[in-house]
Amino acid sequence: MDRSGQAANMPWAYLRLPPFPRVAVKVLQLAKNENMQLHQLCELISSDSAFASEVLTVANSVLYAPRYPSTSIMQAVAVLGANTLQGMCVTVGIRAYLGKAMSYPAMQSLWRHNLACAMVAQRLAGTGSLDKDQAYMSGILHDVGRVALAVIQPKAYAELLERHHGSAATMLEAERELFGWDHCETGRELIESWKLPESFEAIVADHLTPRREDGTWDVVELVKLSCAIASAVGYAGFPGCEATPYTELLDELPEAERALLPAEAALLKDELAECIHAVELV
Repeated sequence: MDRSGQAANMPWAYLRLPPFPRVAVKVLQLAKNENMQLHQLCELISSDSAFASEVLTVANSVLYAPRYPSTSIMQAVAVLGANTLQGMCVTVGIRAYLGKAMSYPAMQSLWRHNLACAMVAQRLAGTGSLDKDQAYMSGILHDVGRVALAVIQPKAYAELLERHHGSAATMLEAERELFGWDHCETGRELIESWKLPESFEAIVADHLTPRREDGTWDVVELVKLSCAIASAVGYAGFPGCEATPYTELLDELPEAERALLPAEAALLKDELAECIHAVELV
């Protein structure tokens, strides 16, 4: 992808990205290990007591509504499953990564966009054609490059998000002018730097590219539509985002997946608001 402007000549190291929470990165790395043992995941999460405590709080929240609250990570894994706990860890990690940047309303909107995308993706995977936990994890991770840019210069990036108007894709050029990198490029570099499964690369790098017209339905296409749907119902990544109408996006879904969403955008917005509120209460 070509970059223009003086800042475009800056090397990757110029961004000086702070480290992503160690436990969250290691949990993501485990996603490519088909032979992962449950005790490995439990020991990893439990190695950081503050992180483990927050994961447990999410696991016991009204969002998951367990019949019996979990008192340990091992118990939470037994109740909810390892893959669900992995998605939870990434959610906790991204919120922790944003840190003080969350004091800006624009960053709160960005956080909610990621949550909404993940929740829509998880729901659309409900037909069984795609893994629901993988869909959620991909959705919450899709804008990790944008989250990283927000952490580097929260004030400048918040101002950019507040003033920019156009489609989601038009933000990329504005980001390149400010940082020398856009958030899709940044996300691709992070996946490589953190040694995450290659399957995440297309998700973070291509979620704003045009959707394929050959009928392909995979996690990448799922996240593209989930991202657009989140924006269409009121959870865009920035206030001036020109979103595709919800009804048009419904028409782009395969028939089985289309039946999983309400016909009216307002209904889906209300359902997402309830779930997002449950996470933010934690």
